[in-house]
Amino acid sequence: MGPGLTTGAADDDPSGIATYSQTGAQFGYGQLWTALYMLPFMTAVQEACARIGLVTGKGLAAVIKEHYSRKVLYAVVGLVVVANTINIGADIGAMAAAAQLLVPVHFVVLTLFFTTTVLLLEIFTSYRAYSKILKWLALALLAYPITVFIIDQPWPTVLKATIVPHFEFSFDFLFIITGVFGTTITPYMFFWQASQEVEEEQAKGLFRDGKPRIGWPHIHAMRKDNNMGMIISEFTTWCILLVGATVLHNSGVTDIKDAADAAKALEPLVHSFEHSGYLAKLIFSVGIIGLGMLAVPVLSGSAAYAVSEAFNWSASLNLKLQKAYGFYAVIIVSTLIGLTINFIGIDPVKALVYTAVINGVAAVPLLFLIVKIAASDKIMGEYKSGWLSKTLLWITFFIMGAAAIALFFTTWS
Repeated sequence: MGPGLTTGAADDDPSGIATYSQTGAQFGYGQLWTALYMLPFMTAVQEACARIGLVTGKGLAAVIKEHYSRKVLYAVVGLVVVANTINIGADIGAMAAAAQLLVPVHFVVLTLFFTTTVLLLEIFTSYRAYSKILKWLALALLAYPITVFIIDQPWPTVLKATIVPHFEFSFDFLFIITGVFGTTITPYMFFWQASQEVEEEQAKGLFRDGKPRIGWPHIHAMRKDNNMGMIISEFTTWCILLVGATVLHNSGVTDIKDAADAAKALEPLVHSFEHSGYLAKLIFSVGIIGLGMLAVPVLSGSAAYAVSEAFNWSASLNLKLQKAYGFYAVIIVSTLIGLTINFIGIDPVKALVYTAVINGVAAVPLLFLIVKIAASDKIMGEYKSGWLSKTLLWITFFIMGAAAIALFFTTWS
């Protein structure tokens, strides 16, 4: 398992957990179907991004720079940097809010602590070693699948809601479903996975004369890794939606106001234990903090890859600071700007949901470029998209575009 698994885990970041929890609380089982139907589209998008990186030996921004105008390049890079910076701020705030459930420390102090910790680890350790540690914290997400199967579920209703799509043409519904799309198929994942495939190729010595030497076995291995990562990610999404619906919505909780409200979804997991409320908060907090510390480097790193590729800077999380000043400067600046977002009075949980919606809108133009690049005979050669990949990618583009347009329409109507 490689970049596909890491990307899939990072997809269920604090923004994802908050958005899915809010969706379940607000609409009950009404959006369970999104987890099932988004899986093939999410898998197709990430497979295309990974394949672009694997075949070209370059990140997305570098490929766009080579084959498109500077205006397109700068627009794409600007889009991902802005979206990622906002996402970084929301994730840092979420980690601080989750930590406050356990320790009586001021929110500002905790945001500074997490920001400093993440930057030091990201700059002075290899991401490979760093991510191996944090992946174990991500196991806290297993709390959601376990909770699904230990509480009474109306399984006929759940299965029907999972298979039969439900849709409402209202601002609230379109807002939250755009957030679900945006935190599932999200810009930072596009850039991250393409760049990580290149890092993997370099680590395995697959480059000859500056170009990757790969064959279909490499493509098949990448697809297995990608498929597994996306399946795990979407199953976790389905479980978070379901727990939010059964535990929160069915108990009358339809609006998650803070981290404590979100943590209540896990109380059935530990209800038979003494201090069950605290244990639920502990499990929730460990998951949010671990996934936040895994996701923030992914967010800042994908922004840094995009900027560095645009300006021909050295770019790798495995390079030392003195060999990649520009790359690490983007990481530091984007993380610090993200930190400041927490000091303008935005509620951390609401910020996570709004971030997901922003990602859902920002993903649309990026998807158009990915479809065109992945299907290009000139760029991809024999590894260009087949009919199934092209079909799924175009459907993804039109669905997310339609959701964004419908959201704007209901906003102004």
